[in-house]
Amino acid sequence: MKILITTSLLLISNYLIAQNKTLANKSKAGCGPVAETNLKKKMENQTKKNEKNVLGTELQIAGTSPITGFYRDGFCSTGTSDRGIHVVAAVVTDEFLQYSKARGNDLITPYPAYGFTGLKAGDKWCLCAARWKEAYDAGVAPPVVLEATHEKALEYATLEELKGEKIK
Repeated sequence: MKILITTSLLLISNYLIAQNKTLANKSKAGCGPVAETNLKKKMENQTKKNEKNVLGTELQIAGTSPITGFYRDGFCSTGTSDRGIHVVAAVVTDEFLQYSKARGNDLITPYPAYGFTGLKAGDKWCLCAARWKEAYDAGVAPPVVLEATHEKALEYATLEELKGEKIK
């Protein structure tokens, strides 16, 4: 079952990467950057229907560059296969990235086989709720985008904690 899920996620990830490469390759014809920008703009305006954020409103898209979310759809959604509960939309900082790496989750190093380019400070990323809370308790939590943080995050951190680290 794990192999099937991993294979499915890899195929989806490769498909999304191929879609982005296709758009980028069109730039030689004079329409690539426009098409890519329009795709990102379209995604940025999306909401996840029937899923709520920590404010009780529709879940907003978290990030498209790099594409984030457990399902690599830009949203901090979760499901039964998401053991890490990747629901906190954050803008990562160098301090957090180093903390996470020291705790065994290297988000900095690229992993091309999985289509992961590595993160740098300023990137928006759907973080594991437990890791975000752990970083919060250690004083190194990155700021949160409340509108894009799934309501499931409230099982790990209070709204006040999340608000204390929100994007200003």
